[in-house]
Amino acid sequence: MSKLNEKSNRIIFIIQCSVKCDPEEFQKWARDRASKYVYDLKEENSISYEWHLSADNKEATLVESFVDSDGAMQRLSNHAASPLASEVFEVVDIKDVFCLGNANQDLVETLTAWDAKFQRHFCGYHK
Repeated sequence: MSKLNEKSNRIIFIIQCSVKCDPEEFQKWARDRASKYVYDLKEENSISYEWHLSADNKEATLVESFVDSDGAMQRLSNHAASPLASEVFEVVDIKDVFCLGNANQDLVETLTAWDAKFQRHFCGYHK
């Protein structure tokens, strides 16, 4: 267990989306295509990649977490080079991008192009 209020380098992305296509088509894409593709990359500094859906299946939120900014940058680099980069815009409209944690300058500059909102780590714990 980590210590209470210990400094953390962990980075979390929260990407809020509206589902553009048939909800079942989106769910199949997110489960069988996107999640599998990212999982198979075996990114060393990736902690999690999770989709969440609203009750009506019209809103989706992707939550990703990484050991640090370098892990987040690796994910973004891999995403840019993947077929998912163009596919994602066929199935969702991205509404908001949040980056939580002490992002380094490279990550800030990269996500600024996505109009991301940033919040630095303040306190708490992570087990």
